[in-house]
Amino acid sequence: MPIQLLRITATGLCLALAGLAQAGMGFTELAGQSDDGPVTVYYPTTGEGQRVQMGPFSLQLDREGPPVRGNGRLVIISHGSGGSPWTYTDLARNLVNDGFIVALPRHRGDNSTDPSSPGPDSWKQRPAEVSRAIDAVARDQRLAPLLALDKVGMYGMSAGGHTALSLAGGRWSPAQLARHCEAHIADDFHTCVGLTTRLTGGMLDGLKKSVALGVISQKFSDATWQAHADPRIRAVVAGVPLAADFDMASLATPTVPLGLVTARQDKWLVPKFHSDRVLQACKSCELVADLPTGGHGALLSPPPPADALSPLARDLLLDPPGFDRSQLPAVDRKITAFFRKHLLP
Repeated sequence: MPIQLLRITATGLCLALAGLAQAGMGFTELAGQSDDGPVTVYYPTTGEGQRVQMGPFSLQLDREGPPVRGNGRLVIISHGSGGSPWTYTDLARNLVNDGFIVALPRHRGDNSTDPSSPGPDSWKQRPAEVSRAIDAVARDQRLAPLLALDKVGMYGMSAGGHTALSLAGGRWSPAQLARHCEAHIADDFHTCVGLTTRLTGGMLDGLKKSVALGVISQKFSDATWQAHADPRIRAVVAGVPLAADFDMASLATPTVPLGLVTARQDKWLVPKFHSDRVLQACKSCELVADLPTGGHGALLSPPPPADALSPLARDLLLDPPGFDRSQLPAVDRKITAFFRKHLLP
C-alpha cells in the first residue's frame, strides 16, 4: 500500500473512532421470539439523547436514535433473578462506547414485572432465551447490517451468571442443587430459599431449615443434566454467578474463554460455594475483577432504589458499609476489555 494511501486510511480510521467515542447510546425494544418478552437493545448512535424515565430510573438515552456502525460485535446481557435491563445501563454504556451493540432479553417468569417462576424452572429456559435474543437482533433491519454474529459475547450476573456458565459449556441439574442445600443449608441459606425468609440465630432457625429442605427435596429431585450450546457465543463473563448446582468437571475446560467477577461480601451467593468453586475447577478461567468489599448487588449500576426492595432484599442486595461505587467504571472497562480481546480480530 502506498505511504500516502496508508496515511489517508489511518486518518480515516482515527476520525471514525473519534466519532464513535463521541456517539450517544441509542435504545430500542425488539419483539421477542416465540413467547419471549421484549429484548432491550442499546447501540451506538449519533444523537446525545435525553433523560428518559424507566421505572424508578432516570437514564440518558436516545430512544430510537439512528444506529451507527461500531465494532461489528454483539454482547448479550442476562439479568439476575427479578431483574430488569435498567440496572445494567452503566455496563451497557461502556460497551456501547467501545463500539458494541448490547441486547438484554427479559427472562420469562423471573423479571421485575413477572417474578413468578425463579429458580430451576427459569434457569432451564434462560440459555435458549439468550439464543433467541441473538435471533431477534439478527432479524432487525436497522441493526443486523451493522453486525457479524459469528462471534457474540455474553455477560450474566447472579441467575444471569448461571446462564453464562451454561453457555460456556457447563451442565447442571436441580438434584445437584438439592444435594448442595442438604450439605450447606445453614452456610448458603439464601441460595436455597432466596428471599423467602432468613436465619436469625433464634429458636425457629431449625424449623426454617427443615421446612426448606423438605420443599427442596420434593421440587428439585430431577437429576437430568441441563445444557445448552450456541456456537455463535464465543466469550463469556459471569458476574457473582450461582454455580453450586453445576458439574464442576464440565467447567474445568470451558468451550469458550470464560471470565468471572467476584464480590467477597456476597451474602446471597457465598463465593466459596459458587464463583470460587468455578475458579478452582477452571484453570484457564480469568478473574476479570474482584471486589473485596462488594456485596451481591455491587455489579448493579445504577443500583435498585432501596424503597423498591423488601428489608431482606435490601440486606442482600444493597452495598455493605465501606463499599466504594467509584470503582465500578473500572470494573466495566475490564469486562469490556475481556470482550474486546476475545471477540475482535
